[in-house]
Amino acid sequence: MLSQYSVKIHIFTGVKEEMPDRNRVRLNREGLRWLAAYCFSSIASFVVLFVSAGKLDWVNAWIYVGLVSAYLITYTSVCVRLNPEMLNSRGRFSKEGTKTFDKVYAFLYLPLGFSIVVVCGLDAARYKWSTMPLWLTVLGVVLILPAFAVATWAMAVNPYFECSVRIQEDRGQEVIKSGPYKFVRHPGYAALALSLFAAPLILGSWWGLAPSAVLILIVIARTALEDRTLQEELPGYREYAGQTRCRLLPLVW
Repeated sequence: MLSQYSVKIHIFTGVKEEMPDRNRVRLNREGLRWLAAYCFSSIASFVVLFVSAGKLDWVNAWIYVGLVSAYLITYTSVCVRLNPEMLNSRGRFSKEGTKTFDKVYAFLYLPLGFSIVVVCGLDAARYKWSTMPLWLTVLGVVLILPAFAVATWAMAVNPYFECSVRIQEDRGQEVIKSGPYKFVRHPGYAALALSLFAAPLILGSWWGLAPSAVLILIVIARTALEDRTLQEELPGYREYAGQTRCRLLPLVW
């Protein structure tokens, strides 16, 4: 092994090249850019939530803000320590080879994500179009905690956990089978779908479940399309899919 690089046979071209030694990778400017962008978008969603609500004294919103903030701190701490390579890669926003369907997903995700907090703020706080019982808020908290834990776990073990769907030939992508990938093939999407469902429950908005449901369906569609891409183009993934049979939910799909 070299001091900073390990020699690896490229799994796609068979050309010998130097790949970064992951034990020596550190957070770089691109990783910091990703963390800054992620924190900025989260703070922006909090601002939009309270502006939509028209008030600051909304207990459900502060519970939600606290949970998401705790997740951001945990996610950052774990990934900076265990998987900075993934953060660095996510900070390179323009990626060659991104699939067309994923560009459509990226176009839809942000406005739909913000629409959830807008509708929840208008519904549960400003106009009170609907009310939820307390037990559903508790259920939302119970659901979002394991969702955040699984998402962090998946990102901690998978250096190829990028924002875009593509075969990462430039990074020597391999099939990841450890951590939550032992149980489902797309634990990150499973966690995302669960957190999208939990958010309106925590905020106490029945109407917020409508944009949440739309976005969950889009996430499921992206999961299916990405899984098909990986089976067709990533060596070893089809065999992995035969061993780990479920995409999102164990024993279901």
